[in-house]
Amino acid sequence: MIDLLATTLTYVALGAAGWATVLAVVNRPVLPRRWYGLGLLGVLAALELGLLAQTVAGMVAMFNTDRQLDKLSFAGYLIGILVILPIAVAWALAERSRWGPGVVVIGSLAIPVMIVRLNQLWEPHV
Repeated sequence: MIDLLATTLTYVALGAAGWATVLAVVNRPVLPRRWYGLGLLGVLAALELGLLAQTVAGMVAMFNTDRQLDKLSFAGYLIGILVILPIAVAWALAERSRWGPGVVVIGSLAIPVMIVRLNQLWEPHV
């Protein structure tokens, strides 16, 4: 696993969650035609690209390591982390109330949790 990438993705996800929280508090839906919605979607797209890079790097590392690793769980987390944001964004775009950004908050906060779990699976057990 690439520690710097995981740390960066965690901070970007927390920033996106903060941005979406502000949108939910001021009762603004995620609208791609407004600067605040377009900006949030841009951050989420960059986050998804970073997660894709992490998944590819994690899969390569998983198949090239001699560590004792639960490969099925590790691969499941790597693939699962990719589907959270697209589902949250689709739901947020369909929901035109404050709950749309609320879904993005939950989806964005799930990313750091899954990254922590991936790191736990990757670290050697003593």
